[in-house]
Amino acid sequence: MLVTLTGGTGLVGAHTTAALVRAGHRVRLLVRDPTTVPTALCPLGVDLSAVDAEVGDATDETAASRAARGADAVLHAAAVYSFDRRRRAEMLRVNTRATEVVLAAARRAGAGRIVHVSSTAALFGPGVRVVDDRTPPGTSREPYAATKSASEAVARAHQRAGAPVVISRPPALLGPHDPKLGDQTRRLRDTVRGIMPVWPSGALQIGDVRDTAALHTALLEGTATGAHFGPGHLITTPEYVAAARRATGRTLPAVFLPGALVAPVGRLVDLLQPVWPWHIPAAHGAIATAAASVSVAPTASTLGLRPRPFAETVADTLDWLVTTGELHLDAA
Repeated sequence: MLVTLTGGTGLVGAHTTAALVRAGHRVRLLVRDPTTVPTALCPLGVDLSAVDAEVGDATDETAASRAARGADAVLHAAAVYSFDRRRRAEMLRVNTRATEVVLAAARRAGAGRIVHVSSTAALFGPGVRVVDDRTPPGTSREPYAATKSASEAVARAHQRAGAPVVISRPPALLGPHDPKLGDQTRRLRDTVRGIMPVWPSGALQIGDVRDTAALHTALLEGTATGAHFGPGHLITTPEYVAAARRATGRTLPAVFLPGALVAPVGRLVDLLQPVWPWHIPAAHGAIATAAASVSVAPTASTLGLRPRPFAETVADTLDWLVTTGELHLDAA
């Protein structure tokens, strides 16, 4: 099977590409810079002879049509995942517009399977505490969640029109080999560095990117319809820090405060970050997400896939950060 994939040099796309190639499929990536393909895929042991690169942007209709032409299936994973409000315009352009362009191109090309990579955040909104297969797109005002909600609405519209579109909803993801060192990976690194001593009380739905890649392979190879959640765990913020302590042997002092007390700090950071030259490891969106403690209902579909232990995910991610020089555990 030939699978066209967007976002193939990001965390989700790279691991999904690796899983597809291991399963014997060919992958055509739509990428802006083909020189990033080996950097993203070689550490995962991907046979590059099974991967082609179509140069173009996922928001460009002509490029998307070229990439989708002749493909048996299309998986749209291109997205900007960030709680940094400075990237709001970029999230609107990529997360929403690219979904419109790529899914339409996949339909015109006659792809037999189309997978849209959404997010559990696409279902977030005021008062939402548990999400499942019937939860409507959310109404969050946070840029990332709002743009993913809009993207999911696009995918659902294609489903209602009878297109072979299936939706995957990964949780927040960790795992080794993060080509662009995304928000979640940097948050774990900052935790271990000891520069995140204050946390909101709450919990996050977190999974391993390798489990989500397995879900995507199953969706592309199978006949499932509708929407399916990526395997994950609801991890409280104290459990998150405790896992980092066990994996590193560091004490990592931390205090956990009610979200209402920490949220003003996040709002202040959102105002300060655009004029501050260095990254500040806090954002209102991340704080609000943890404080909301949104969980995935046990009845929600993950196609029967079970998540690997959270401790294993944390340890593997930290091992990779150390191996690549992104983290020095012997530092004071």
